[in-house]
Amino acid sequence: MKRINLMLLLCSIATFSFAQKAESIINAKEVERIEKVLSADDMEGRRTFTPGIDKAAAFIADEFKKTGLQTWNNSGNYLQSFAMVRPKFISAACTFDGVSVDTRDVIVVTSQPELKITEKSGYQTVTIAKGANLNTEARKYITGNKNYFVLVDTSFSKTFNGLTRFKSQLFKSDNSVVFVLNNSEPKAYTVEAKHEITEQKLANVLGIIPGKSKKNEYVIFSGHYDHLGIVGKDRQGNVLTDSIYNGANDDAAGTTAVIMLAKYFKELKNNERTLIFVAFTAEEVGGFGAQYFSRQFNPDDVKAMFNIEMIGTESKWGKNSAYITGYERTDMGKILQANLEGTGFEFHPDPYTTQNLFFRSDNATLARLGVPAHTISTSKMDSEPNYHKPSDEIGTLDMENMAMIIKSVALSSRGIISGKETPSRVDVSDLNNPRPAAPPAGGARNQ
Repeated sequence: MKRINLMLLLCSIATFSFAQKAESIINAKEVERIEKVLSADDMEGRRTFTPGIDKAAAFIADEFKKTGLQTWNNSGNYLQSFAMVRPKFISAACTFDGVSVDTRDVIVVTSQPELKITEKSGYQTVTIAKGANLNTEARKYITGNKNYFVLVDTSFSKTFNGLTRFKSQLFKSDNSVVFVLNNSEPKAYTVEAKHEITEQKLANVLGIIPGKSKKNEYVIFSGHYDHLGIVGKDRQGNVLTDSIYNGANDDAAGTTAVIMLAKYFKELKNNERTLIFVAFTAEEVGGFGAQYFSRQFNPDDVKAMFNIEMIGTESKWGKNSAYITGYERTDMGKILQANLEGTGFEFHPDPYTTQNLFFRSDNATLARLGVPAHTISTSKMDSEPNYHKPSDEIGTLDMENMAMIIKSVALSSRGIISGKETPSRVDVSDLNNPRPAAPPAGGARNQ
């Protein structure tokens, strides 16, 4: 009994220590300072491919530098720069064993202006068989970081042309994927394709706190820093008096949380796993920042991802609460809630499951690879009055509640960053199936 009481006392002391440190570092005043800069009019709504988003990136990078974070791979630069390419089709030709193939049955996904390959070019030949999920299989090869020659079963003839959409989701790369609608593998083939290539530069902002004993195990804290920019009219075509979509809640709030968590964990200096803090670009236009970032990792090395999205307003349960998307797909939510025992803060399962939020934010790319990657949010998605409107400004946010949510993320994650707790993985074989709603988290109020 004495031993049990001692253990409980030590746990209480550890929790108090964590909470005390969080209280001194994560406060409403500092949250407001960062939020005010990111959502200011001079950021021009942080639209992708504009000077406004470059200005925001520079501010976030400077915050990471002041905090003392390391750069990725000791590059000396907090910007993880990459390029999207937009290939405009010019021409294509293909032969199988000397016989021409209808060009409508050939789709070349490449960022190269000119491509000429044969069976001797080193492309790995693979097949997408009848009955497979065409899009899932195609995406696997597009993201595979290899050159592929893909034979697609003719049973997909009606949906084959849909693979052209992957051309609008390309990163600049030396790798290409050729899809051919054909059931037989040729002994010899030729493929030629020409595209006009347009490059668009992008950058995530990334900082690192190396782990002490588990450097090659990663825990990610993320949010997206882009928004909608300057828009002259609303969706109904009405001219707007205020044309700047400041995105204070979406997602300057999440980015603010990432910066604050970096400051907190850097001060704490007790992470056994490596912590990665990342502000993603291009979430609003397709999630390209998260997609590029995710390709830099072996997903097995990523033990958890905390993606933070729109935490500036109260949740449907009121203050001191938030929800976790995909709660039922791993036990991460239960781990987080257990670490908050006695704090009065509650994590709930996502109450908006019909909106498919688990797959609509930057956690989705790694979640599809099995990583326990979840989004934490408070946004009332059925009634949020300022969502994707110019009225999403700092004056609509609750700084005290934001600070409490950020503290709670910090406290709830302590078992994971210490390496003592590891959430279960997402079942990737089950991702296309609907899941029943999870039961409420411990102590959750019924609605």
